[in-house]
Amino acid sequence: MKINLKKATLIKRYKRFLADVTLEDGTETTIHVANTGAMTGCATTGDTVWYSTSTNLKRKYPYSWELTQTKDNHFICVNTMRANQLVEEAINTNLISELSNYQYLKREVKYGNENSKIDIFLSQSNANPTVKDAYIEVKSVTLLGQTVKQNTDGQGFFPDSVTVRGQKHLRELTTLSQQGNRAVLFFAILHSGINNVAAASHIDEKYSELLKAAQEANVEIIAYKANFQQVSDQIEIQLTKRISVRNQ
Repeated sequence: MKINLKKATLIKRYKRFLADVTLEDGTETTIHVANTGAMTGCATTGDTVWYSTSTNLKRKYPYSWELTQTKDNHFICVNTMRANQLVEEAINTNLISELSNYQYLKREVKYGNENSKIDIFLSQSNANPTVKDAYIEVKSVTLLGQTVKQNTDGQGFFPDSVTVRGQKHLRELTTLSQQGNRAVLFFAILHSGINNVAAASHIDEKYSELLKAAQEANVEIIAYKANFQQVSDQIEIQLTKRISVRNQ
């Protein structure tokens, strides 16, 4: 995925969906933030904000915060909508070997007993019935090393705040797997400083418990890390490297 972006400097994030920044010409303005999480470590005053520009004249805030470049020179994709797009692109270009050999891909397919929609549904033609349909729930991981023992090896965590919705998705995936379906939890690692990921039991103990139960029910847990490459005002992001998922 290649995105045309411009730089600004973060003043502050507030009201969850808004942030104030200083543009390169010195103008202060408000931009949209497509992220409902805590964004811990991703929104420090003075960080570089990379933003996209919408051509929709009806939008009140035409600029959207896409990436953070920290003072440690880490790139973080904070636009959570990009996670599903990156996973879909990686599947279609065969960058994720675990999810290859499927013919059809659908987004936002209804499933489960709790009125859920799966992020990505993969299916195969009837000519190859041995390949199970795959139900894939995608989670964007951007939290680096926020524990009592500070990060020493690029330890990432999910979630960055209590997620009732995420708990529901784990229950749904567990039930699917118990029914004989292929259920996949896919962690899209969108922080260049993260080298492995674990459930953030210190933030959401219930999510951690449900993740363990999902693993015991043979839900597949896959994590791929994004590579960020900057060329002038364009940044390319690809999910290219599988990383480990640690148990806590």
